[in-house]
Amino acid sequence: MPKIPRDKTNDYSSAMAAARRDFVQQQTGQSLENLGHFSLDPETLPGNIEHFTGVAQVPVGLAGPILIDGIEAQGEFYVPMATTEGTLVASYNRGMRLANEAGGIKTTVIDDAMQRAPIFVFSDARAALKFGQWVKDNFDAIKTKAQETTSVGQLRDIEQYAVSKMRWLRFNFTCGDAAGQNMVSKATRHACHWILDQKPPGLEHFALAANLDTDKKHSFVNALHTRGKRVVAEAVIPAELMQSIMHCSPSELFRQRQLSNMGSIVSGSVSNGAHFANGITALFIACGQDVANVAESSAGYTYSEITPNGDYYFSVTIPSLVVATYGGGTGLATQKECLEVLGCYGQGRVKKFAEIVAATVLCGELSLGAAVVADEWVSSHDAFGRNRP
Repeated sequence: MPKIPRDKTNDYSSAMAAARRDFVQQQTGQSLENLGHFSLDPETLPGNIEHFTGVAQVPVGLAGPILIDGIEAQGEFYVPMATTEGTLVASYNRGMRLANEAGGIKTTVIDDAMQRAPIFVFSDARAALKFGQWVKDNFDAIKTKAQETTSVGQLRDIEQYAVSKMRWLRFNFTCGDAAGQNMVSKATRHACHWILDQKPPGLEHFALAANLDTDKKHSFVNALHTRGKRVVAEAVIPAELMQSIMHCSPSELFRQRQLSNMGSIVSGSVSNGAHFANGITALFIACGQDVANVAESSAGYTYSEITPNGDYYFSVTIPSLVVATYGGGTGLATQKECLEVLGCYGQGRVKKFAEIVAATVLCGELSLGAAVVADEWVSSHDAFGRNRP
């Protein structure tokens, strides 16, 4: 079959994008007229995409304001959400109204780490054990080597996991305002090649990664030990507000929470939340995040209590929120604009963004949970979520 057109000297241009759209029409008979309407400059795209052909126009809606009392995020924010799911923005907006009238949401980033987990295979378990001790004894030297490749990344610690004669080293880095996957891969590779140069006794095989990172997939090691940002959002909702806005009582919502917890256990779910992925994905698309990281970022935990005076305490914990405010897709035209709306573009803003994401997730959980309890879930989708040809 014919190859996709490509210009080795100037592939990122409107002319080459048009040539590829014409190519698709010739090969398939299908027009890409709408794909070809965009305002960004193709010359800004190297490093973000190959064979640039056009853009997928995902509608962006604003939810808010959302009132946040965070360590980094302080004040009210309007949240851009990119989605094609009707009722989604309206539902998050309703949860934000409830949280605002209750006094806002408290947010806290409690941990920060990005990983690469190489594997070392030895002749037997004793050789692997000795290697593990050598790594502990030489951590400072390994750290120095790893950090030679980056001005931002800092090696925090190295976890070790052993099975048979295998030993995984899970390198944990902080990465500034970058998500950091490529940064930590380069740094870990550099450190590991120095380790290999020391010729560990009994070493038979080495690989830079063997699925214990765990990158772009959920894992319990990520949930326990953090990947990206571990962030908590909390709110206390007065009983009368819950009843007037959400049409249910704290006790009814708490009972539903316990039933949902049991359903999560029975189903083997990785999260006891209702729909973390909805808010996270909508924010990720709008704000230039690596959307594949929704796989680990959307697995989290909800927790609730009835307070002594009958109000509703509710929290969400996202243990593996992989976000960035610098690098990757964050600097592209519309994505940068959305981050700037939140005051989150550029260096020194990533924890602020993480707090806004967590607060948004909390509002969506409150809104959907209450809609189920008040039997408004189906009717709201019938009213706002039907777009049939």
